Amino acid sequence: MQAQAEQNEDVAQNPTLQQRVVIVGGGTAGITVAARLRRAAKNLDITLIEPSAKHYYQPLWTLIGGGVFPREASERDEISLIPEGVTWIQDAVTEFQPEENTVITKSDKRIGYDYLIVAPGIQLDWHKVKGLPAAIGHNGVCSNYTYEYVNSTWEDIQRFTGGNAIFTQPSTPIKCGGAPQKIAYLADDYFRKSGVRDKATVSFISGMGGIFSVKKYADALDTVLARKGMEAHYKHELVEIRAESKEAVFQNLDTQEEAIFPYDMIHVTPPMSAPDFIKHGPLANEAGWVDVDKQTLQHTRYANIFSLGDASSLPTSKTGAAVRKQAPVLVNNLLEVMRGTAVTAQYQGYTSCPLVTGYGKLILAEFDYDLQPQETFPFDQSKERYSMYLLKAYGLPPLYWHGMLKGWG
Repeated sequence: MQAQAEQNEDVAQNPTLQQRVVIVGGGTAGITVAARLRRAAKNLDITLIEPSAKHYYQPLWTLIGGGVFPREASERDEISLIPEGVTWIQDAVTEFQPEENTVITKSDKRIGYDYLIVAPGIQLDWHKVKGLPAAIGHNGVCSNYTYEYVNSTWEDIQRFTGGNAIFTQPSTPIKCGGAPQKIAYLADDYFRKSGVRDKATVSFISGMGGIFSVKKYADALDTVLARKGMEAHYKHELVEIRAESKEAVFQNLDTQEEAIFPYDMIHVTPPMSAPDFIKHGPLANEAGWVDVDKQTLQHTRYANIFSLGDASSLPTSKTGAAVRKQAPVLVNNLLEVMRGTAVTAQYQGYTSCPLVTGYGKLILAEFDYDLQPQETFPFDQSKERYSMYLLKAYGLPPLYWHGMLKGWG
């Protein structure tokens, strides 16, 4: 009886006890938050729902596509990353019922929660480019954006003997806004080393309005483009791959006219969006993303729901570095809601994009919601540096696996 009384007293003093938290998504955001919650409140009942048996460190895919690492270096078993004490349900959520505090899965499980964290990542919409699903991975059409196809990029770069090499970026939000141009710079370097650059036209064709959203880094990247002799076309959206004739069709977003570019190799960054079960559900805003306050990460209509990472409506670049700053804010605010107090932590939009500009060269872009640089190091990070390349290639991966995903940092 005394033990039971002490337990009841503990629950009364700490409302986080005996609460069920369900996390949708076991990627960077989901695992990071689960680990932080376990450290902050060990008695929470945490369930993580994630269908994939594998987990990928996707920032490495640029360097894998450039031949620096084998793709296996980016892969771990999902089960090895689930924090101790967290229940993993290997299933996919298909529906939210926030009025009933319930999610429904693909296998028709109904899972209740007291608090919900939504972090399923972003959806690759290959089908939105006509001809792309059938062409990807074949005959010069490649992409770094999945584990399945990332090796095709390095194979195509090595096979390239001249002609037109095209690298695309859509106008939609994407994972790491700088990644589409990074592989172009690595390819340009390799073409020079293999002696074919003088036979090649290397083009970066983007649906965006410029090379980068932050002026300081955009100016530096424009200098890189000029030095490399690369062509850049903006506000051009890839709409079709004609694999038989090796032509890429773009739509000029200003005039709506089509422009056809022949290619010998083309690296495609597909359009992306929130997962369908998010955009068609009750948690989404008009654009389809999980509708949360951009500073507190709390849902705008359901106080017991939070979201972070790529599927959230947070108006910043979708990167793992952003998740690293979002996660402690979310955990702090979730625990405050559990205690019945006002949320106090705020996320100011910090994100980072390590912009590889060649083998051994990197510009480390860090900025906030206002597109103002928020640099970590006591030097000008818009300068290309070997030290920053080493940080990305050899420093950040172990920090990810052994720090961030363990709830540290």
